[in-house]
Amino acid sequence: MSRTTISEHGDAHMRNDGKAGDDTVDSEEPGTGADPETGAGAEDPAGRQESGLRRVLPWIALAVAAGAGALLSVGAFLGVYVRPTSDDWCALWKARDLGPLGTTSDFYRTQNGRVTNAFLTGLLYSDGMRGPKLLPAFLILALGVGLFLLAREVLRALRLPFPVVATVTAVLMVEALLFLAGTRSYQVLLWAPATISHTLPAVIGVWAALSGVWAARSHRPWARSVAVGSAVVLGAAVGTLSEPFVAMSGLFAATAGVLCLPRLRVTSDRFASTWCAAWCLGLVVGTVVLYTSPGARWRRAQQPKRPLSLSELGETLHDWSRIWETIGGQWAYAGAGAAGVLLGLAVALSGRRPAPRAAGGPSRGTVLAIAVLPVPLIALGSLVTAYGLRGGYGAGGWTYARAWTSFVVPFLIALCGYGVWLGHRIGRRLGARSALAAAAAGVAGVVAVAGTAALVAPTRTLTTTTVERSLAWDRQDARIRAEAAAGRSVVTYRPLHVGGLAEPFFTNVYTRDWVAQCAARYYGVERLGRP
Repeated sequence: MSRTTISEHGDAHMRNDGKAGDDTVDSEEPGTGADPETGAGAEDPAGRQESGLRRVLPWIALAVAAGAGALLSVGAFLGVYVRPTSDDWCALWKARDLGPLGTTSDFYRTQNGRVTNAFLTGLLYSDGMRGPKLLPAFLILALGVGLFLLAREVLRALRLPFPVVATVTAVLMVEALLFLAGTRSYQVLLWAPATISHTLPAVIGVWAALSGVWAARSHRPWARSVAVGSAVVLGAAVGTLSEPFVAMSGLFAATAGVLCLPRLRVTSDRFASTWCAAWCLGLVVGTVVLYTSPGARWRRAQQPKRPLSLSELGETLHDWSRIWETIGGQWAYAGAGAAGVLLGLAVALSGRRPAPRAAGGPSRGTVLAIAVLPVPLIALGSLVTAYGLRGGYGAGGWTYARAWTSFVVPFLIALCGYGVWLGHRIGRRLGARSALAAAAAGVAGVVAVAGTAALVAPTRTLTTTTVERSLAWDRQDARIRAEAAAGRSVVTYRPLHVGGLAEPFFTNVYTRDWVAQCAARYYGVERLGRP
């Protein structure tokens, strides 16, 4: 994120004033006799095929983007039908009776110590369920715009063209897979307690990285100072928001900080490393606040951790392997790589050559490390998450797929990134032999469309269950409110399960049924009765 790498050279491909010697010019393969206006050879069939591929490729990408965008639109609209369940019941009455600050104090002292999580919960539920209903659309929009801008900055830093349609396609595909392809799509997209803890941190991380990139390109020292200070603050906030994301983002930030040291020639100054160090410092501060809180001590007492042993490590590795077996079984994730191939082909066949690289850039070893490191980092971050889930929830903790979001997001981005690399290589090497490039584009398009089509059935199921439950819940809610208004102290509640979440009477012991107690307090009655 240095000024030299991004600011001085990142915009080179954007300057095209038509003058001779411009860095960004129409590419002309040897022997094609390209026409200066159409880019295709007047008499060469290969030139006409290549020009045709350039025209068809955006339409392939647009078709994929339309499918993924339609599915995401459905997911965003389903927020209207979200109704309380599980932790919603507690969040509703606490936000109503205690306010955001009171909710924060309650979380810090008696729940889990996640003060940022608590404050956001208090704000979100301050107007009942209106906030949770709007949150899915906000998450989709915020993450999508952030990824789009981040992709643009990466391509600019690499002095490559920026095909808008193909980039939008890649972003929408990554989002559709994140929100709709997993085993707990309701929790990842529609259930606010989970999205605050595990989806929102990824959005914060993307925009924090963008702020660092923009500051690196700035010539103003104050902008860099603000970015570093913001990294500390945001890191501390994330540290009391989501433990899995702390592990994942900390690994990536620490690695990036080392790779961006000036001696490795990825950047020319220490700003990028300083920003990464500031982010890690914020994570440490937040983790300390969380770990030392009375609420965290109480929570640890409920599920005492067993000492790390070979047996415990073996069980954690087994949980970790089952997590990735589950992810690997979702073949729709191949759509992320396919969308990346389309983007890479669009970049390579855009008719522009990348600006010449500055002398004294990073070595091949450094470039190779940057390309390969996401794999072990994601593997290690997911292993830490598996260990934390096992310690927090016991032997079945690995099934809490909502917590996987912290490493599924970088996994999908990396998968798309490797697809971009592959597509760019194919486009640059086989551009003159356009039949092979066209075949690659066709295969990538088919895989991407198939990945999108694979999400139709789970999206339909998600829609049906969410809407049907909301209608049943509204009828029951009206009855309970009428009974409570009439002075009844005990009202009957029929559990309405959705998304694999707890409802009242999940246990036979009422004193341990925190869901029923929170629901009763929300309705202002003494207790709920079984139907």
